[in-house]
Amino acid sequence: MSKKKEKTPFKISKKPIPSEEGIIQLFQKSKKALLLKEIYHLLNVPKAEREQIRNLVKALVEKGKLIQIRKRRFALPESLSILKGKLRVHPDGYGFVETEEGKTVFVPQRRLNKALDGDIVLVRIEKLARKGPEGSIVTVLERPRKNIVGYLVKRHKFFFVEPEDRRLPFEIFIPKKKRLKAKEGNLVVAQILQSTSEFGVPLGEIIKDLGDPEEITTHCLATVFKFNLPQEFSSDVEKELENIPDEVPEEDKIGRIDLRNIPLVTIDGESARDFDDAICVKKNSKGFTLWVAIADVSHYVKKGSHLDQEAYERGTSVYFPNMVLPMFPKKLSNGLCSLNPLVDRLAMVVELDFTPKGKIRNRKIYEAVIRSQARLTYTEVKKMLLDKDKKLIKKYQHLYPMLLSAGELAQILREKRMARGSLDFDLPEPEIILNLEGKIENIVKRERNLAHMLIEDFMITANEAVAEFLTEKGFPLLYRVHETPDSNKVKELIEFLPLENTKIKIPEEPTPKFFQKLLDLIKDHPLSYLYNHLLLRSLKQAKYSPHNVGHFGLASTCYCHFTSPIRRYPDLVVHRALKRALRKKRAPYTEDELEEMGKSLSIKERTAEEAEREVFKKFQCFFMKDKIGEAFSGIISGVTAFGFFVDLKEYLVSGVVRVVDLVDDFYVLDEKGISLIGKQKGKVYQIGQTVKVKVKNVDLRRFQINFQLIE
Repeated sequence: MSKKKEKTPFKISKKPIPSEEGIIQLFQKSKKALLLKEIYHLLNVPKAEREQIRNLVKALVEKGKLIQIRKRRFALPESLSILKGKLRVHPDGYGFVETEEGKTVFVPQRRLNKALDGDIVLVRIEKLARKGPEGSIVTVLERPRKNIVGYLVKRHKFFFVEPEDRRLPFEIFIPKKKRLKAKEGNLVVAQILQSTSEFGVPLGEIIKDLGDPEEITTHCLATVFKFNLPQEFSSDVEKELENIPDEVPEEDKIGRIDLRNIPLVTIDGESARDFDDAICVKKNSKGFTLWVAIADVSHYVKKGSHLDQEAYERGTSVYFPNMVLPMFPKKLSNGLCSLNPLVDRLAMVVELDFTPKGKIRNRKIYEAVIRSQARLTYTEVKKMLLDKDKKLIKKYQHLYPMLLSAGELAQILREKRMARGSLDFDLPEPEIILNLEGKIENIVKRERNLAHMLIEDFMITANEAVAEFLTEKGFPLLYRVHETPDSNKVKELIEFLPLENTKIKIPEEPTPKFFQKLLDLIKDHPLSYLYNHLLLRSLKQAKYSPHNVGHFGLASTCYCHFTSPIRRYPDLVVHRALKRALRKKRAPYTEDELEEMGKSLSIKERTAEEAEREVFKKFQCFFMKDKIGEAFSGIISGVTAFGFFVDLKEYLVSGVVRVVDLVDDFYVLDEKGISLIGKQKGKVYQIGQTVKVKVKNVDLRRFQINFQLIE
């Protein structure tokens, strides 16, 4: 008897739940806003699995990749003229969103929607005004500001923190148990625990009493906490350091080119402790040979290690006049990685042969072991090369011929770079002079001499050589890019410049050579530093990216940061790529990874710069607080509706003369925004004008220096 064949049941293929990417693709295909039920329908999602879709949509909204319009309707941000960016709030209440695309969107106070300064937000473009787009905040995606620094005040037995930052329009109620025994009147660090309290303001706790607000150190710490800058290294990092030797082991030198007989030297400032780079130049019958040796940090800091993760979180070292927040612990930054004199160190070396006219005829890049012959300062090198200081020349007689060759080559390379259009903004850089007790003695212009330019020229040359080498090898890397400035901004800027009797043709797309021409036209003007500053402000910010668009400011087609791996994480990323390329191994990072790293590290760089600027402003105020009533000569450097800014000639200090203190007339801002004009008498105060002022007061809470005109 034959067996009956059993019927094979139909196999139902279970359709996988779409990913976040799949949902985004659905919206891109639909080209419209969708209800949740429309998403279920278009993706054929059964009822049992709809909760997973709702969670995915919720996650996309939290990330800012989808916008919830009303109730259950969603859309892509770009379909609604919505952009993502960082909110900057002005003390007067309005704000600006700096978008990821490089746009700046003005946001009136009424449209901030409870967003705070520093928030990562979505902003909707509402209209295009003459000065640019205007918008409103749709939602806050992220609140990076964890710490709020302020003054602890007592009112009717209750304690509150008044934020030091005027852009935070609220106080924080501190219950007794959350006070941490902080002293009334001190600067403290608070964190918000609840958005409201019995007093109608946020409720919080004090996590740190910073101390007496009359001390500058207290205010430096306040900046550290405000910007959430890491201070201590983790216990995991400390454990890893235990396994790192104090000096270079012999086995680590094997397989490297030995350059210990080459007279390499470091040239840095007097107070420098971490030496990233050493140089040597030899002149020969065919031209010159340049060696640029850079500390081989990547040999000790392995990708993915705790040291590496901590360095990436920091992104860069941060420098204040009275303290440094290093990217790496001192054992590495001042010790094993630092190219200290007369000790063996591991280095990555760029060796370049030049013709007498500065053209590269041969390039070598390799791993080496070096021994710096001397720790020179910029001042010493300048005195030898320019001032012909006999005492120093005798002291360094074994190095002096090499330094002469270095000075000669640097001059050739600089002239060659300038010929292609590289920009040199000769701006006064402030230097704060502290005495042995840490008190401010003076604020002066930092010297920039031949020795500074020599190192600058050699570092730029090495950075270009490495970027070109990796690009030729097809290796993904983090370029240092500087995009072409906006032509409209350039046209507006030219109206400010003193070019009345000069015919100048503005190109459709600005070029480095055009900017160089502008710099040349104003170089002999008494206010050239001011116009240099205005020109610099018209340029875009340089950033890190895996996409090479060139470097406008250096007129370079291929550029990266390679020469400072002790204090800049992007340089460490380039070192790792370079080593892999030299060893003919796979690239250490994908382009997607570099894209993310480039964005993050560019933000960290800007945060560090902002913190450094804030601390400098605080030092300026502490320096001037004892000079109330003293008279100074200055130059008007900026004009606004509320007054004008004055740069003092005697010190590198700026302050403001407020309109309310101009009692002889009613002053209004002109259309171009460069002058204040008296309505009755027609008196004018404009950018570039010399004025005499006295110090009216110094506000150590708002960190403002107020001047008063002396007629």
